[in-house]
Amino acid sequence: MQRYFDTMTKNSTYLASKPRYEILDGLRGVAAMLVVAYHLFETYYHGAPDQPINHGYLAVDFFFVLSGFVIGYAYDDRWDRMSTLNFFKRRLIRLHPMVIFGTLFGAILFYYGDCPDFPLIKETSPWLVMLVMLWCFTMIPLPNTMDIRGWAETNPLNGPAWSLQWEYIANILYALFVRKFSKLALGISVIIFAALTVMLCLNIDLFGFLEARNWASYTVVGGWSTTPDQLQVGLTRLLYPFFCGLLLSRMQWLIKVRGGFWWCSLLVVVLLCMPWMGQDVMGEGRWTNGLYEMLCILIAFPLIVSIGAGSSVIGGKSEAINKFLGEISYPIYITHYPLIYMQMSWARSHAEAPLAQHIFVAVSIFILSIAFAYGAFRLYDLPVREWLKHKLFTTND
Repeated sequence: MQRYFDTMTKNSTYLASKPRYEILDGLRGVAAMLVVAYHLFETYYHGAPDQPINHGYLAVDFFFVLSGFVIGYAYDDRWDRMSTLNFFKRRLIRLHPMVIFGTLFGAILFYYGDCPDFPLIKETSPWLVMLVMLWCFTMIPLPNTMDIRGWAETNPLNGPAWSLQWEYIANILYALFVRKFSKLALGISVIIFAALTVMLCLNIDLFGFLEARNWASYTVVGGWSTTPDQLQVGLTRLLYPFFCGLLLSRMQWLIKVRGGFWWCSLLVVVLLCMPWMGQDVMGEGRWTNGLYEMLCILIAFPLIVSIGAGSSVIGGKSEAINKFLGEISYPIYITHYPLIYMQMSWARSHAEAPLAQHIFVAVSIFILSIAFAYGAFRLYDLPVREWLKHKLFTTND
């Protein structure tokens, strides 16, 4: 009887959140802003080597390191007071309201993205859009047979949701198995997954899946579809960063640096904006780009997280900027892409428009993305999460 009571208490009590590593929240915002800019440029550069934010896609790998660190910090020492169900409810409250919001937003703007780049939009009925929207609310990857855009995305209404699907998988693995790993087992896992990262970055096709993505060889681009090559890429991009972040948290490998937020932000900007590494984007020398991305993922991103977690922001404009970036980091990442779909459509249909007009549209969408994300955070995400918390838990705070 006592065991039953203890289990029910662990399932129903909401443990107060720990103090946050504020710099890590701010760094997530810096990376998210670069993702928005990267996608805006991508409309015109199509992955070309002169893309101004050439390695913007590495933000996803950085997010996974952050996630592993934060999950370890927030939950590793709470399992004596928290059930697995309790953990899943907390994570759903934190992540899922904006998943639904971003998917709904994508459904509303779906037909505004009609252009040659998205050949299936004209053929898609509103009823099918609604069905896909309801499916994507669940975060279950959409089968390619149900694609309504033409890019084979696991969420064709809101492309970046693919990385959240991997995030959900990481949370499930952590709650069911990984939280029980010793430090040694976790370290061994990190070494094994580092080997997978090396193979992906250097295009070592051990499993025979990577040939299908030769267009992206010597990069980590991918993970947004359910084809074998994309599944390998997505899983590889998740495992080392998430496990490494978790190990950093558990080992408390923190580095204190004066002005840590600004130094870390500068490093993130430099690493993601680094030009293509290689003599020829389509020929010889591509391996140097793979080497660069490998070093970013294996060494630079964990180092930045260690510095961000070990440093602090005290007062002034730095604290205000850091706080704002942290607040919009998740909302802007999960809501901006429906606007990018619309920008792509506009750019295709106005290809002859003056350069200044294209710049104006892109800058306007960037500003709109920030404003919309902040509004979504304040008017929707915060109140919905608070409501869910009181509905699903007995609160002690």
